[in-house]
Amino acid sequence: MTADHGAEQGFDALLKARRQEAGLTQNELASRAGVGVRTVRDLERGRASRPQRTTVDLLATALNLVGAARAEFLAVARGAPAGPAAEEPVPAMTSLASATSISAARGRGLPPPGQLVGRDLDVAEVALTLLRGDGLVTLVGLAGVGKTSVALAVIERVKERHPGGVAGILITEGSTESDVLTAAATVLGVARADELAGRLAGAPSLLLVDAVERAPGAVAEALHRLASVAPSLRILATGRHPIGLPGERVWPVVPLEVPPTDDLGLDLSTVSRFPAVALFLERLRRVRRDPLEPGEVGALVRLVRRLGGLPLAIELAAARGRVLDMNQILDRYGHRLLDLAGPESGAYQAVAVSLRDAVAASYRLLEPEEQVAVRRLSPFRNRWSVELGEAMLADPDAPGGPLDGDPVPLLDRLVALGLLGMRGAGSMRFRLLDVVRDYAEEQAAAEGELAAIRRRHALVMARFAARVAPELAGGSLPGAVARLDELTSDLWGALAHSAIDDPHTALLLAANLPRWWRFRGRDAAGRQWLRRLLDDPRTANADAVLRAWAQLGVAQLAAEHSAGPTELPAAEAALATFREQGDVSGELAARNQLSGLWMSTGGYDEARRHGAAALTLATRTGRTRDMAVAQSNLAWHEIRAGELGAARRRMAAVDRLAAQCGDDRLRALALANVAEVNRLDGRYEDAVKMGRRAIVALERLGDPGHRARVLGTIGLSLALADRADDAFAVLAQLRAAAANADPGIGDAPVNDVQGPSAMIEATLAAKRGDRVLAAEWYGVAVQSFAGGRDLRDVAEALVGLASVTDDTASRAAVVTRLEAVCKEGGITLLPAERAQAEHEGSRR
Repeated sequence: MTADHGAEQGFDALLKARRQEAGLTQNELASRAGVGVRTVRDLERGRASRPQRTTVDLLATALNLVGAARAEFLAVARGAPAGPAAEEPVPAMTSLASATSISAARGRGLPPPGQLVGRDLDVAEVALTLLRGDGLVTLVGLAGVGKTSVALAVIERVKERHPGGVAGILITEGSTESDVLTAAATVLGVARADELAGRLAGAPSLLLVDAVERAPGAVAEALHRLASVAPSLRILATGRHPIGLPGERVWPVVPLEVPPTDDLGLDLSTVSRFPAVALFLERLRRVRRDPLEPGEVGALVRLVRRLGGLPLAIELAAARGRVLDMNQILDRYGHRLLDLAGPESGAYQAVAVSLRDAVAASYRLLEPEEQVAVRRLSPFRNRWSVELGEAMLADPDAPGGPLDGDPVPLLDRLVALGLLGMRGAGSMRFRLLDVVRDYAEEQAAAEGELAAIRRRHALVMARFAARVAPELAGGSLPGAVARLDELTSDLWGALAHSAIDDPHTALLLAANLPRWWRFRGRDAAGRQWLRRLLDDPRTANADAVLRAWAQLGVAQLAAEHSAGPTELPAAEAALATFREQGDVSGELAARNQLSGLWMSTGGYDEARRHGAAALTLATRTGRTRDMAVAQSNLAWHEIRAGELGAARRRMAAVDRLAAQCGDDRLRALALANVAEVNRLDGRYEDAVKMGRRAIVALERLGDPGHRARVLGTIGLSLALADRADDAFAVLAQLRAAAANADPGIGDAPVNDVQGPSAMIEATLAAKRGDRVLAAEWYGVAVQSFAGGRDLRDVAEALVGLASVTDDTASRAAVVTRLEAVCKEGGITLLPAERAQAEHEGSRR
């Protein structure tokens, strides 16, 4: 160290002095280092007092700094004073375990490897990397992830291939380069590092350097020296961040794999195949003799998922199994994982004894800007993409301003440090470990940032939903639904927070989710949220079009659970706003929705008027999909009027238009509607064929919501075609749906399940000649369909009831009710239905 770089000098002055000594301009240094010239300028002006470690490493390399000069440069960048080393002695380096000799059979300073779970691939690949000749391999990860255990297992596997010996040292806080070299020389059997070349005589040897983060600068310099004096020595290091030497091979040690879902249907033998569960069970057996009860498996799965597969967390939680069962552990610690802690351990312990200590230790290694980034990413509850992360980091209103620039290097560093998980090949593949997220939220609250961060998260989610919403139709529907599904917990969390903190953002978010809610059977919950936000006086001055979309969403969702008539005023108000604002997309959506709503209330003329107006507007503006939707709505008016031929022509138009716009879902629904027309026309085999094609298409698209009604069409067609066994098989599926035991059918309205089931039962009974039982089932069908979306279902059930009612007075009452229903619904019975109602009642 030269006198010019005295202790009172900061990094800004040191950087400028080193640059001038090298004869470089700021532009030339930036170009050499691969950083922006603004970065160099800001550092020299003292505007960025704590630069990122990666930036400092790049600058040191560009300045050709080595040895003590490089160590000084790195130390000053971290905030340490530049100057001579302290006179006080530092703690001596220690070995990982005591030993008396060095040999390939048992390394000096190395404890025996413990039992590993789920690390076979890591051990095999790291061992292969060492044997291929990589001189420095560093295992990097969060505290408690198992880096040292993996390293010891690797050494056990490769020790016979290192005749020069294997050994290990544990870095302690405050160690110097000299300490590291002395400890390495000692465990390798020589007095000084310079003697290693003669001692090893070119034979391959291996040294484990554990916990390098405790003295990163000293370790880097020492390993650089060892590589020069003993080229045959291979280094396997562990730490919470890479060392940063040329040629270093970094191997991230990630948490253990956890089950992909909280599915309570998984049994213990299935979930125990996942390494995180296997480790938990192995540790649990040490404190609990009794096997898990079936009722504990679901809690076990949720617990290991919450623990994020972190071995330390798993071991600490499993230790609670001595006095608590799985449900109790989950209830007690599921929402405060950071409080999990173990007893103090012996002299050597590479990991912290509590989760909070473990995470805090890794968090403290981050540069201030990186700590800010982790805090801003903490609201995410599930996986997220680079773009979403970037949006959170670039918050212009956050304390400290936006974190500008490419976020990829930052995310890469967080992954390397084990704070950020990354799985899969899709865009949504980043996720903070739950314990890291919890700790980051604590820190954000302590910094007074948490409210602003959550507000930003809600806005990011709302903007994301707004981008995806237009894709929730047509051929892009399945993909758009899947994108929202990946953020389910974040969307609900953002909605809950912003409804209180920022209702305008909540309204923006909720107004873009009705199609997703409807698709996923969450129509009741979605409607409640939209109604709450629309009624909130704080949203009265929200954008008029946004409020109109929210009003239309309320009506759409209400229609899914037969409550559409109550939201007719909301849909009419939305239409008026869209027309006033000249929003064609909104007007088309409102008219199509109103067509269905008016039909469900008996306003058939109004329904047809809206359907026709939507078809005219869509045709005039060239909106193919909206033309298909309008044709589909109008087809039901043809059926109501008994014009099956006209209904077929409209359905054919729907299929053609849907094909033009690539909307496979509309084509599937057209198939389902054609199946119903075929059934009404007495073409039962065609109805079955079309219905089954529709179900396959809907399931392929991931849309189970219409399956119950299509199954009803198929089952009734089979019963009418005298295929009783096949009809009973369909009936079993509908009964399972009614009992909510078939998730494939979805949350269908009751009358879409019980009504068709009763119709099938009644038809089968009538075919067997059991007129009394048939009458009972037809009566059930009438009650189930009453108050539903289509009075034609009620009329058909009454036709059947009339056909099996022998008592003249009772039959007359049924016919009278049938006539009233047809009048109310504007329904024209088909010739076969009139004949059935008028004549079959006299047959016995």
